[in-house]
Amino acid sequence: MIPIRDNVPRVHPPISVLMIIALNAIAFLYTRSLQGNEFFNFMHLFGVVPARFLSPEWATWAGYPDSTLPMLSYMFLHSGWLHVIMNMWMLWIFGDNIEDVTGHVGLLAFYVICGLTAVSVQILTEPGSTTPIIGASGAVAGIMGAYMVLYPHGQVLTLVPVFIIPLFFRFPAILFLAAWLLVQLVSGVVEAAGKTQSVAWWAHIGGFFAGMVLIRFFQRKDRCYYCYNPETKDYEELPKD
Repeated sequence: MIPIRDNVPRVHPPISVLMIIALNAIAFLYTRSLQGNEFFNFMHLFGVVPARFLSPEWATWAGYPDSTLPMLSYMFLHSGWLHVIMNMWMLWIFGDNIEDVTGHVGLLAFYVICGLTAVSVQILTEPGSTTPIIGASGAVAGIMGAYMVLYPHGQVLTLVPVFIIPLFFRFPAILFLAAWLLVQLVSGVVEAAGKTQSVAWWAHIGGFFAGMVLIRFFQRKDRCYYCYNPETKDYEELPKD
Protein backbone atom coordinates (compact mmCIF):
# COMPACT_ATOMS: atom_id res chain seq x y z
CA MET A 1 0.00 0.00 0.00
CA ILE A 2 1.37 3.38 -1.02
CA PRO A 3 -0.13 6.52 0.55
CA ILE A 4 -0.91 9.26 -1.96
CA ARG A 5 -2.15 12.02 0.35
CA ASP A 6 -4.05 12.58 3.55
CA ASN A 7 -6.95 14.95 4.21
CA VAL A 8 -5.70 16.74 7.32
CA PRO A 9 -5.11 20.36 6.25
CA ARG A 10 -1.64 21.83 6.53
CA VAL A 11 -1.59 25.15 8.39
CA HIS A 12 2.08 26.20 8.42
CA PRO A 13 4.79 25.68 5.77
CA PRO A 14 6.68 22.42 6.51
CA ILE A 15 10.10 24.04 6.67
CA SER A 16 11.75 21.37 8.82
CA VAL A 17 10.27 18.52 6.81
CA LEU A 18 11.67 20.05 3.62
CA MET A 19 15.04 20.54 5.32
CA ILE A 20 15.19 16.88 6.37
CA ILE A 21 14.24 15.76 2.86
CA ALA A 22 16.93 18.00 1.34
CA LEU A 23 19.63 16.67 3.68
CA ASN A 24 18.67 13.09 2.87
CA ALA A 25 18.73 13.84 -0.85
CA ILE A 26 22.18 15.45 -0.64
CA ALA A 27 23.56 12.56 1.42
CA PHE A 28 22.08 10.00 -0.96
CA LEU A 29 23.45 11.66 -4.07
CA TYR A 30 26.87 11.84 -2.43
CA THR A 31 26.89 8.14 -1.56
CA ARG A 32 25.83 7.30 -5.11
CA SER A 33 29.11 8.83 -6.27
CA LEU A 34 31.11 6.38 -4.15
CA GLN A 35 32.43 3.21 -5.73
CA GLY A 36 33.18 -0.25 -4.35
CA ASN A 37 35.16 -0.13 -1.12
CA GLU A 38 34.55 3.61 -0.77
CA PHE A 39 30.81 3.00 -0.41
CA PHE A 40 31.34 -0.01 1.87
CA ASN A 41 33.70 1.88 4.17
CA PHE A 42 31.50 4.98 4.25
CA MET A 43 28.44 2.98 5.34
CA HIS A 44 30.44 1.21 8.04
CA LEU A 45 31.88 4.49 9.24
CA PHE A 46 28.65 6.51 9.32
CA GLY A 47 26.05 3.76 9.65
CA VAL A 48 25.34 2.11 12.99
CA VAL A 49 27.10 -1.23 13.40
CA PRO A 50 25.68 -2.74 16.64
CA ALA A 51 28.83 -4.69 17.53
CA ARG A 52 30.82 -1.48 17.22
CA PHE A 53 28.99 -0.02 20.21
CA LEU A 54 28.40 -3.15 22.30
CA SER A 55 31.74 -4.89 21.69
CA PRO A 56 34.34 -2.12 22.03
CA GLU A 57 37.31 -4.52 21.97
CA TRP A 58 36.13 -5.95 18.66
CA ALA A 59 35.50 -2.45 17.32
CA THR A 60 39.03 -1.40 18.19
CA TRP A 61 40.44 -4.52 16.53
CA ALA A 62 38.31 -3.87 13.42
CA GLY A 63 39.56 -0.30 13.21
CA TYR A 64 36.39 1.65 13.97
CA PRO A 65 37.04 5.14 15.38
CA ASP A 66 35.62 6.01 18.78
CA SER A 67 32.63 8.16 17.77
CA THR A 68 28.91 8.46 18.46
CA LEU A 69 28.27 10.41 15.24
CA PRO A 70 26.80 7.35 13.46
CA MET A 71 23.84 7.40 15.86
CA LEU A 72 22.81 10.59 14.05
CA SER A 73 24.30 10.18 10.59
CA TYR A 74 22.70 6.77 9.95
CA MET A 75 19.32 8.52 9.61
CA PHE A 76 20.48 10.27 6.44
CA LEU A 77 21.94 7.27 4.61
CA HIS A 78 20.05 4.95 2.26
CA SER A 79 20.88 1.85 0.27
CA GLY A 80 19.02 2.68 -2.95
CA TRP A 81 16.52 4.84 -4.79
CA LEU A 82 13.43 2.99 -3.57
CA HIS A 83 14.68 3.10 0.02
CA VAL A 84 15.16 6.88 0.09
CA ILE A 85 12.10 7.73 -2.04
CA MET A 86 9.69 5.71 0.12
CA ASN A 87 11.08 7.11 3.37
CA MET A 88 10.95 10.70 2.19
CA TRP A 89 7.49 10.24 0.68
CA MET A 90 6.11 8.90 3.97
CA LEU A 91 7.74 11.84 5.76
CA TRP A 92 6.16 14.27 3.29
CA ILE A 93 2.68 12.75 3.65
CA PHE A 94 2.57 12.65 7.45
CA GLY A 95 5.28 15.05 8.62
CA ASP A 96 3.71 18.39 7.73
CA ASN A 97 0.81 17.90 10.16
CA ILE A 98 3.20 16.89 12.94
CA GLU A 99 5.30 20.00 12.27
CA ASP A 100 2.12 22.08 12.55
CA VAL A 101 1.76 20.78 16.11
CA THR A 102 5.40 20.79 17.27
CA GLY A 103 6.71 23.86 15.49
CA HIS A 104 9.77 23.84 13.25
CA VAL A 105 12.47 23.35 15.90
CA GLY A 106 10.29 20.94 17.84
CA LEU A 107 9.84 18.74 14.79
CA LEU A 108 13.62 18.45 14.30
CA ALA A 109 14.16 17.46 17.94
CA PHE A 110 11.25 15.02 17.85
CA TYR A 111 12.51 13.43 14.63
CA VAL A 112 16.04 12.96 15.94
CA ILE A 113 14.92 11.51 19.27
CA CYS A 114 12.64 9.03 17.51
CA GLY A 115 15.54 8.05 15.26
CA LEU A 116 17.85 7.55 18.24
CA THR A 117 15.24 5.43 20.01
CA ALA A 118 14.63 3.39 16.88
CA VAL A 119 18.27 2.47 16.34
CA SER A 120 18.74 1.73 20.05
CA VAL A 121 15.93 -0.82 19.88
CA GLN A 122 17.47 -2.40 16.79
CA ILE A 123 20.89 -2.60 18.46
CA LEU A 124 19.39 -4.42 21.43
CA THR A 125 17.71 -6.97 19.16
CA GLU A 126 20.92 -7.67 17.21
CA PRO A 127 23.78 -6.79 19.57
CA GLY A 128 26.39 -8.81 17.72
CA SER A 129 25.53 -7.68 14.19
CA THR A 130 28.36 -6.30 12.07
CA THR A 131 26.01 -5.06 9.35
CA PRO A 132 25.45 -1.28 9.25
CA ILE A 133 21.98 0.00 10.09
CA ILE A 134 21.09 2.87 7.75
CA GLY A 135 17.98 4.77 6.75
CA ALA A 136 15.45 7.30 7.98
CA SER A 137 12.78 4.62 8.47
CA GLY A 138 12.95 4.60 12.27
CA ALA A 139 12.67 8.37 12.57
CA VAL A 140 9.90 8.50 9.95
CA ALA A 141 8.10 5.72 11.84
CA GLY A 142 8.10 8.07 14.84
CA ILE A 143 6.31 10.66 12.72
CA MET A 144 3.75 8.02 11.74
CA GLY A 145 3.24 6.98 15.35
CA ALA A 146 2.62 10.61 16.30
CA TYR A 147 0.14 10.96 13.43
CA MET A 148 -1.78 7.93 14.68
CA VAL A 149 -2.13 9.56 18.10
CA LEU A 150 -3.05 13.05 16.89
CA TYR A 151 -5.10 12.33 13.76
CA PRO A 152 -6.78 8.91 14.04
CA HIS A 153 -9.80 10.48 12.32
CA GLY A 154 -7.79 11.44 9.22
CA GLN A 155 -8.21 9.72 5.87
CA VAL A 156 -5.38 8.42 3.70
CA LEU A 157 -5.86 8.05 -0.05
CA THR A 158 -3.91 4.87 -0.81
CA LEU A 159 -2.69 3.14 -3.97
CA VAL A 160 -3.12 -0.62 -3.79
CA PRO A 161 -1.63 -2.25 -6.91
CA VAL A 162 -3.38 -5.50 -7.83
CA PHE A 163 -1.19 -7.19 -10.43
CA ILE A 164 -0.87 -4.35 -13.00
CA ILE A 165 -4.10 -2.58 -12.04
CA PRO A 166 -3.69 0.50 -9.80
CA LEU A 167 -6.62 0.70 -7.38
CA PHE A 168 -7.22 3.64 -5.07
CA PHE A 169 -8.92 3.41 -1.67
CA ARG A 170 -9.49 5.89 1.13
CA PHE A 171 -8.56 4.34 4.48
CA PRO A 172 -8.96 5.80 7.97
CA ALA A 173 -5.50 6.86 9.11
CA ILE A 174 -5.70 4.66 12.19
CA LEU A 175 -6.39 1.61 9.98
CA PHE A 176 -3.64 2.41 7.48
CA LEU A 177 -1.04 2.98 10.20
CA ALA A 178 -2.13 -0.03 12.25
CA ALA A 179 -1.78 -2.22 9.15
CA TRP A 180 1.69 -0.79 8.51
CA LEU A 181 2.72 -1.49 12.10
CA LEU A 182 1.35 -5.04 11.93
CA VAL A 183 3.45 -5.73 8.83
CA GLN A 184 6.57 -4.54 10.69
CA LEU A 185 5.78 -6.71 13.71
CA VAL A 186 5.11 -9.85 11.68
CA SER A 187 8.18 -9.28 9.51
CA GLY A 188 10.37 -8.69 12.56
CA VAL A 189 9.19 -11.88 14.26
CA VAL A 190 9.55 -13.98 11.10
CA GLU A 191 13.07 -12.79 10.36
CA ALA A 192 14.11 -13.14 14.01
CA ALA A 193 12.89 -16.75 13.94
CA GLY A 194 15.01 -17.32 10.87
CA LYS A 195 18.05 -15.81 12.61
CA THR A 196 18.58 -13.32 9.80
CA GLN A 197 17.47 -9.72 9.33
CA SER A 198 17.82 -7.92 6.01
CA VAL A 199 15.65 -5.00 7.17
CA ALA A 200 15.79 -3.22 10.54
CA TRP A 201 12.17 -4.07 11.38
CA TRP A 202 12.60 -3.49 15.11
CA ALA A 203 13.92 0.01 14.45
CA HIS A 204 10.66 0.74 12.64
CA ILE A 205 8.64 -0.65 15.55
CA GLY A 206 10.71 1.16 18.18
CA GLY A 207 10.48 4.44 16.31
CA PHE A 208 6.71 4.11 15.87
CA PHE A 209 6.03 3.54 19.57
CA ALA A 210 8.50 6.26 20.52
CA GLY A 211 6.55 8.68 18.35
CA MET A 212 3.27 7.66 19.96
CA VAL A 213 4.64 8.37 23.44
CA LEU A 214 6.87 11.38 22.79
CA ILE A 215 4.41 13.46 20.79
CA ARG A 216 2.51 14.30 23.97
CA PHE A 217 5.64 16.07 25.24
CA PHE A 218 6.29 17.92 21.98
CA GLN A 219 2.81 19.01 20.91
CA ARG A 220 1.87 22.63 21.48
CA LYS A 221 -1.75 22.99 22.49
CA ASP A 222 -2.11 26.33 20.72
CA ARG A 223 -1.05 24.72 17.41
CA CYS A 224 -3.11 21.53 17.62
CA TYR A 225 -5.67 22.72 15.10
CA TYR A 226 -7.15 19.39 14.01
CA CYS A 227 -5.93 17.03 16.75
CA TYR A 228 -8.02 14.39 18.45
CA ASN A 229 -8.72 15.42 22.06
CA PRO A 230 -8.52 12.41 24.40
CA GLU A 231 -10.18 14.39 27.20
CA THR A 232 -13.37 15.23 25.32
CA LYS A 233 -13.04 12.21 23.00
CA ASP A 234 -13.88 14.53 20.15
CA TYR A 235 -12.16 16.63 17.48
CA GLU A 236 -12.94 19.33 15.01
CA GLU A 237 -14.58 17.93 11.92
CA LEU A 238 -12.24 17.83 8.97
CA PRO A 239 -13.31 19.54 5.77
CA LYS A 240 -14.26 17.24 2.93
CA ASP A 241 -11.82 17.07 0.03
